[in-house]
Amino acid sequence: MNSKTLMETGFLEWFPLKTLTHSNLPADQGIVVVIADEELSEKQESDILYIGRTKKPVKKILGGFLAGYGGKNNKKINKMLFDEGYIEKACIGWMKADKPRIMQEELLRKFKEEHKDVPAWNAKKKLDVKLKETPAFRRKQASAYKKKPASSEGAVETKPRAASSRKSKATHARVPEKTEMPKKEETSAEAPAAAKSPDTEMAP
Repeated sequence: MNSKTLMETGFLEWFPLKTLTHSNLPADQGIVVVIADEELSEKQESDILYIGRTKKPVKKILGGFLAGYGGKNNKKINKMLFDEGYIEKACIGWMKADKPRIMQEELLRKFKEEHKDVPAWNAKKKLDVKLKETPAFRRKQASAYKKKPASSEGAVETKPRAASSRKSKATHARVPEKTEMPKKEETSAEAPAAAKSPDTEMAP
């Protein structure tokens, strides 16, 4: 499968991406979109780089592929176009489809049967990038998680304060006991005086 054989299935024209304009694109409708490498069109190797789909061609192609907005796959294609120099040799074509998802899956299946893999810029490569990024992402999560106990340490520091407040409460509770002790002594001092009073009455 290549750009020439796709023209037999309904792809009418191929536009160089570097000269693509808004007027070249169809209005919002379901299409299957393919990006190809013009330098490989005359070689045995397939020139197809990407098989995708969209219901908003202007947003997908101009905003996603050429401007770099959207998901990771759009940004990856944008990087390949401008950082790797494919903007000078990549062309794009599309075909209208009532069910673009089904047609995209069918083209990907045929491409994989012929070439033993999906196109270089397609979904499988996107998944490989995710798998490579996952360990680093997990390490960042782990390091961020390790920093969280710092706040818990602050919470632990509050526990001694709570304990000290308990001690202060305990000391306040003991204060009345100390003040009551002199009162008991006073009552004991009054006791002999009360005991002498009957003696004075018994004296006569």
